[in-house]
Amino acid sequence: MAEKLWLLAPELVLFAGAMFVAVMGLSHDRRLRDLLPLITAVVLGLGAVTVALTHGNDVARGSLESLVLPAGIAPWVKVVVCLVGIVLVMLGAGTVDRKLEADVAAGRVPFDPLRASRGEYHAFFLLSIIGVLLCTHATDFIWLFVALELTSLPTYIMVAISRPSRVAQEASMKYFFLGTLAAAVFLYGFALLYGATGTVNLTEMRSVIDGMRAAAGPEAGLGEALGVMGSLGAVMVILGIGYKIAAAPMHFYAADVYEGAASAVTAFLGFVPKTAGMIALMSLLSAMGWDPATDAASPVGHVLWMLAVLTMTLGNIGALLQKSVKRTLAYSSIAHSGYMLIGLLAGPGLGYTAVLFYLLSYGLMNTGAFAVLAGLERQGREIESMDEIAGLRHRHPAMAWAMALCCGSLLGFPPLLGFIGKLLLFVAGVEAGMVPLVVIAGLNSAISGWYYLQLVGLPILKGTTPRSELVEASANPWPRMAALGTGIAVAVLPLFVQPIVSGAESAVGRGPASGGAADAAAATVVEPARAADAATRDPDAAAG
Repeated sequence: MAEKLWLLAPELVLFAGAMFVAVMGLSHDRRLRDLLPLITAVVLGLGAVTVALTHGNDVARGSLESLVLPAGIAPWVKVVVCLVGIVLVMLGAGTVDRKLEADVAAGRVPFDPLRASRGEYHAFFLLSIIGVLLCTHATDFIWLFVALELTSLPTYIMVAISRPSRVAQEASMKYFFLGTLAAAVFLYGFALLYGATGTVNLTEMRSVIDGMRAAAGPEAGLGEALGVMGSLGAVMVILGIGYKIAAAPMHFYAADVYEGAASAVTAFLGFVPKTAGMIALMSLLSAMGWDPATDAASPVGHVLWMLAVLTMTLGNIGALLQKSVKRTLAYSSIAHSGYMLIGLLAGPGLGYTAVLFYLLSYGLMNTGAFAVLAGLERQGREIESMDEIAGLRHRHPAMAWAMALCCGSLLGFPPLLGFIGKLLLFVAGVEAGMVPLVVIAGLNSAISGWYYLQLVGLPILKGTTPRSELVEASANPWPRMAALGTGIAVAVLPLFVQPIVSGAESAVGRGPASGGAADAAAATVVEPARAADAATRDPDAAAG
């Protein structure tokens, strides 16, 4: 028990930080209130350092090996979420309580702690991230449910308080009620799985299902092992958790909620709940002993396959119809969930490696795109429409190039980071024998080129419009610094793709840390990136 509590030290550090910023937000000293984003970022940095201190010894590895997920996934996810969380904090700096703080500074109203929300916002920010971190330690359905809800519940309030607008409050209510429905769906699925297997413990469930497979015959798939009740329960859990990752058919809320929330919160919704949902689905599939070779034809396999196709297709088609940048990126987020489902279908090994790498890639490039929106404003309001980003290079060249790099990476334009992530997912799908699904994903990626190239070209190539001429930098420089940093990251990190992929392989037990060599399929991802980079620097040498 002591070693398990020791492994939860990063979560305890973040919890202490959440309580501290909640109290600090009530201070009458504005200098202390202005320090809340910095304190939150420092707490996240301490959380990442604590992961390295607590997860590196033999006792910790022994405790992690008792989980249903590979032992390395927990530290990988925790570090990635904390680091991307620091960037997300930068996006929200100076946005919450902006009007209230301006009125207090001008002497129009006295400071009232009951009206202030900055402390609560940053506390909920940290609590939601704690939920993601706890998902990596889930040992049973009860823990998994609590962790998922801890991830989601704070976000409902964050949407409502992100900006003083009825649209934000309407988005929050829609998000909350649909989230409640999704929670009921996967809770009922948990009950059916318990009825089919007789346990809520994930490791024990794995043993029970393995026994059912053996009893059903050597070639028995997951459908024969689980039976009707178990298969129905697994499908309901997948659909319920699909809400967290905005997967079809639980995706309808995404565009309205993303548009209603402030850009900083929208970026948060695009990464944190999605990461929690992916880890939860990994835990579920690992508990069922998912093997694409035998289980692709099971009801669970068919549902995941259809979800992947519908999610990426509806997401990309929806994005084509939008004129708002935020709504376009919302549907883009839906499509990327479909791509990541390919990695889940490909299963443990290269499939999970691809998902972990893509979570890092997507967290950076999606956050960078929203950072541009958060760092600019027109007449005191966030920019949202396509007309407002047109010709940004004339007045805000750094933001124009940041938007172009991040959206080019989301498209998968070589040799940016998103290209490596997509290629790794596609290679995993091919290795698992899911060539038709990969072909569909490739076609969807081509479709997405239309709206991503708009987001790349409008800021760089088009002239200014009457609306974009009024766009100016927001008062706080941190969102623009985050945009510039993520833009540089998606362009530079492909040069270091080998250690990143190796780290993801080690996390799932495939790399050097597990005593094996890197898989040949991973090499097919690394080498094209190197070749593309070499061709960029020296075309003649690359041709030779």
